[in-house]
Amino acid sequence: MRLKLLYSTLLCISGLAACRPDIHVSAGQKRYFDLAKFIHTDSARLSKAQTAVLKTVVQNNSAPQTKRIKITNWGQELNLFAASDINKPAWRDSYKIEKGGDSVVYTALQQDLTTRRMVVYGTPGKVKKISVDNFTKNMLYQTTEHLVYYPDSLYEIDKLQKVRFIGSNRYLIIGKIK
Repeated sequence: MRLKLLYSTLLCISGLAACRPDIHVSAGQKRYFDLAKFIHTDSARLSKAQTAVLKTVVQNNSAPQTKRIKITNWGQELNLFAASDINKPAWRDSYKIEKGGDSVVYTALQQDLTTRRMVVYGTPGKVKKISVDNFTKNMLYQTTEHLVYYPDSLYEIDKLQKVRFIGSNRYLIIGKIK
Protein backbone atom coordinates (compact mmCIF):
# COMPACT_ATOMS: atom_id res chain seq x y z
CA MET A 1 0.00 0.00 0.00
CA ARG A 2 2.80 2.42 0.89
CA LEU A 3 4.51 1.62 -2.41
CA LYS A 4 1.34 2.53 -4.36
CA LEU A 5 1.06 5.79 -2.44
CA LEU A 6 4.71 6.60 -3.16
CA TYR A 7 4.30 5.89 -6.90
CA SER A 8 1.08 7.94 -7.02
CA THR A 9 2.77 10.88 -5.31
CA LEU A 10 5.77 10.74 -7.66
CA LEU A 11 3.45 10.54 -10.66
CA CYS A 12 1.51 13.62 -9.51
CA ILE A 13 4.69 15.60 -8.86
CA SER A 14 6.14 14.75 -12.26
CA GLY A 15 2.81 15.66 -13.86
CA LEU A 16 2.84 19.06 -12.18
CA ALA A 17 6.40 19.67 -13.31
CA ALA A 18 5.33 18.99 -16.89
CA CYS A 19 2.67 21.70 -16.62
CA ARG A 20 5.13 24.51 -15.94
CA PRO A 21 5.14 27.32 -18.49
CA ASP A 22 7.67 27.23 -21.31
CA ILE A 23 10.71 29.42 -21.01
CA HIS A 24 10.86 31.86 -23.90
CA VAL A 25 13.74 33.90 -25.16
CA SER A 26 12.93 37.60 -25.26
CA ALA A 27 11.28 38.59 -28.51
CA GLY A 28 12.91 42.00 -28.28
CA GLN A 29 15.73 43.17 -30.48
CA LYS A 30 16.86 40.63 -33.08
CA ARG A 31 20.61 40.11 -33.29
CA TYR A 32 20.62 39.72 -37.08
CA PHE A 33 18.59 41.14 -39.96
CA ASP A 34 15.07 39.68 -39.66
CA LEU A 35 14.78 38.08 -43.11
CA ALA A 36 11.60 36.14 -42.30
CA LYS A 37 9.78 39.30 -41.19
CA PHE A 38 11.06 41.28 -44.18
CA ILE A 39 9.92 38.60 -46.66
CA HIS A 40 6.56 38.20 -44.88
CA THR A 41 5.92 41.96 -45.05
CA ASP A 42 7.04 42.23 -48.66
CA SER A 43 4.99 39.16 -49.65
CA ALA A 44 1.86 40.72 -48.16
CA ARG A 45 2.54 43.96 -50.05
CA LEU A 46 3.09 42.14 -53.36
CA SER A 47 -0.02 39.98 -52.87
CA LYS A 48 -2.16 43.03 -52.11
CA ALA A 49 -0.85 44.80 -55.22
CA GLN A 50 -1.61 41.68 -57.32
CA THR A 51 1.79 42.00 -58.91
CA ALA A 52 2.57 40.09 -62.11
CA VAL A 53 5.88 38.38 -62.82
CA LEU A 54 7.79 37.46 -65.94
CA LYS A 55 9.07 34.11 -64.68
CA THR A 56 11.87 32.18 -66.38
CA VAL A 57 12.71 28.59 -65.40
CA VAL A 58 15.76 26.64 -66.57
CA GLN A 59 16.22 23.03 -65.49
CA ASN A 60 19.52 21.20 -66.01
CA ASN A 61 20.72 23.72 -68.62
CA SER A 62 17.70 23.07 -70.85
CA ALA A 63 16.11 25.81 -72.94
CA PRO A 64 14.63 28.56 -70.75
CA GLN A 65 10.84 28.62 -70.38
CA THR A 66 9.37 32.06 -69.78
CA LYS A 67 5.79 32.94 -68.83
CA ARG A 68 4.03 36.02 -67.55
CA ILE A 69 2.02 34.98 -64.51
CA LYS A 70 0.14 36.56 -61.63
CA ILE A 71 1.28 35.14 -58.31
CA THR A 72 -1.46 34.97 -55.71
CA ASN A 73 0.63 33.56 -52.86
CA TRP A 74 3.87 35.51 -52.62
CA GLY A 75 4.63 33.95 -49.24
CA GLN A 76 4.90 30.57 -50.91
CA GLU A 77 6.82 31.96 -53.89
CA LEU A 78 9.47 33.53 -51.64
CA ASN A 79 9.45 30.78 -49.00
CA LEU A 80 13.09 29.77 -49.59
CA PHE A 81 14.12 33.30 -48.62
CA ALA A 82 12.04 33.31 -45.42
CA ALA A 83 13.31 29.82 -44.52
CA SER A 84 16.87 31.20 -44.67
CA ASP A 85 16.29 33.48 -41.66
CA ILE A 86 19.15 33.22 -39.16
CA ASN A 87 17.34 34.61 -36.08
CA LYS A 88 16.89 31.35 -34.17
CA PRO A 89 17.65 31.48 -30.42
CA ALA A 90 20.13 28.60 -30.73
CA TRP A 91 22.08 30.53 -33.39
CA ARG A 92 22.39 33.75 -31.40
CA ASP A 93 26.21 33.84 -31.61
CA SER A 94 26.64 31.64 -34.68
CA TYR A 95 27.24 34.34 -37.31
CA LYS A 96 29.99 36.89 -37.79
CA ILE A 97 28.67 40.37 -38.66
CA GLU A 98 30.69 42.64 -40.95
CA LYS A 99 29.42 46.12 -41.79
CA GLY A 100 30.91 48.12 -44.61
CA GLY A 101 29.65 50.74 -47.02
CA ASP A 102 26.03 50.01 -47.83
CA SER A 103 26.06 46.32 -46.84
CA VAL A 104 25.98 44.02 -43.83
CA VAL A 105 27.47 40.54 -44.26
CA TYR A 106 26.46 37.65 -41.98
CA THR A 107 28.80 34.65 -42.23
CA ALA A 108 28.22 31.32 -40.46
CA LEU A 109 30.85 30.42 -37.89
CA GLN A 110 29.87 26.73 -37.93
CA GLN A 111 29.86 24.40 -40.93
CA ASP A 112 26.62 22.65 -39.89
CA LEU A 113 24.45 25.76 -40.37
CA THR A 114 22.38 25.71 -43.57
CA THR A 115 22.54 29.44 -44.23
CA ARG A 116 26.24 29.99 -44.76
CA ARG A 117 26.18 33.63 -45.83
CA MET A 118 23.67 36.45 -46.09
CA VAL A 119 24.38 39.94 -47.41
CA VAL A 120 21.88 42.78 -46.99
CA TYR A 121 22.51 45.85 -49.16
CA GLY A 122 20.95 49.25 -48.51
CA THR A 123 20.50 51.74 -45.75
CA PRO A 124 18.63 51.32 -42.45
CA GLY A 125 14.96 51.10 -43.33
CA LYS A 126 15.55 50.70 -47.09
CA VAL A 127 16.73 47.31 -48.36
CA LYS A 128 18.03 47.37 -51.94
CA LYS A 129 19.18 43.77 -52.30
CA ILE A 130 19.45 40.55 -50.30
CA SER A 131 21.79 37.72 -51.23
CA VAL A 132 21.76 34.33 -49.44
CA ASP A 133 23.96 31.26 -49.81
CA ASN A 134 22.64 28.00 -48.34
CA PHE A 135 24.34 24.62 -48.19
CA THR A 136 23.11 21.27 -46.88
CA LYS A 137 24.93 17.97 -46.99
CA ASN A 138 24.14 14.56 -45.60
CA MET A 139 24.72 10.94 -46.62
CA LEU A 140 21.93 10.99 -49.23
CA TYR A 141 22.17 14.39 -50.87
CA GLN A 142 23.92 17.72 -51.09
CA THR A 143 22.07 20.95 -51.86
CA THR A 144 23.52 24.35 -52.76
CA GLU A 145 21.23 27.39 -53.07
CA HIS A 146 22.05 30.92 -54.13
CA LEU A 147 19.14 33.31 -53.57
CA VAL A 148 18.98 36.95 -54.65
CA TYR A 149 16.11 39.36 -54.01
CA TYR A 150 15.73 42.92 -55.24
CA PRO A 151 12.51 44.32 -53.71
CA ASP A 152 10.09 45.57 -56.41
CA SER A 153 12.34 44.30 -59.17
CA LEU A 154 13.62 40.73 -59.30
CA TYR A 155 14.20 37.49 -57.44
CA GLU A 156 16.50 34.66 -58.40
CA ILE A 157 16.75 31.11 -57.08
CA ASP A 158 19.69 29.02 -58.27
CA LYS A 159 19.57 25.53 -56.77
CA LEU A 160 21.80 22.51 -57.35
CA GLN A 161 20.94 19.20 -55.72
CA LYS A 162 23.16 16.14 -55.97
CA VAL A 163 21.39 12.96 -54.89
CA ARG A 164 23.45 9.87 -54.22
CA PHE A 165 22.85 7.07 -56.75
CA ILE A 166 20.49 9.29 -58.79
CA GLY A 167 22.58 12.23 -59.97
CA SER A 168 22.36 16.00 -60.11
CA ASN A 169 19.44 18.31 -60.70
CA ARG A 170 19.90 22.04 -61.18
CA TYR A 171 17.27 24.66 -61.66
CA LEU A 172 17.34 28.39 -62.02
CA ILE A 173 14.27 30.56 -61.48
CA ILE A 174 14.31 34.24 -62.32
CA GLY A 175 11.24 36.32 -61.58
CA LYS A 176 11.09 39.85 -62.93
CA ILE A 177 8.48 41.71 -60.93
CA LYS A 178 6.27 43.92 -63.11
